[in-house]
Amino acid sequence: MPKTASTNVFIRLIQGFQAQFAALYREVAKFGVVGLGALVVDIGLFNYLRFSGGQGPMFDRPISAKIVSVAVATLVAYFGNRYWTFRNRGRSRMSRELAMFFLLNGVGMLIAITCLYVSHYVLGLTSALADNLSANVIGLGLGTLFRFWSYRKWVFPELPDNAADRELAERDASTLI
Repeated sequence: MPKTASTNVFIRLIQGFQAQFAALYREVAKFGVVGLGALVVDIGLFNYLRFSGGQGPMFDRPISAKIVSVAVATLVAYFGNRYWTFRNRGRSRMSRELAMFFLLNGVGMLIAITCLYVSHYVLGLTSALADNLSANVIGLGLGTLFRFWSYRKWVFPELPDNAADRELAERDASTLI
């Protein structure tokens, strides 16, 4: 192969990699913005339930407070991701997407709750700072990595480039739930 042909192939490969990386970067950035909004809802509601007025309505139930705050934040994240972050990806029925989103978010929530449980009940770190660090920094960080990967893979998957395969994938996805 002449040098110019191999150079052109190499340049096209680099350009293709750059385009794929740019698309992934845009998704990560949008996911981060949506996640930040959901984080504000999650942390704000968690702290309101635990500590509003000194001892909030769920002061003595940190796990229950976290479950409620994550459920509300999940709805915020679903609609942000469906209509903005992953709007150009595969679609299925909203009931299927929402069920998958909540299921996978539940796994992410279990990651955060496990961190909170270990910190609060196993290590005996019961202050507001300890609860927030374990649940909302460590747990949420680990859960977020899982969520991004799983949403891209199962909730909003890429569609094939081929039109016939794309139509088949959309139809199959819409019949799963």
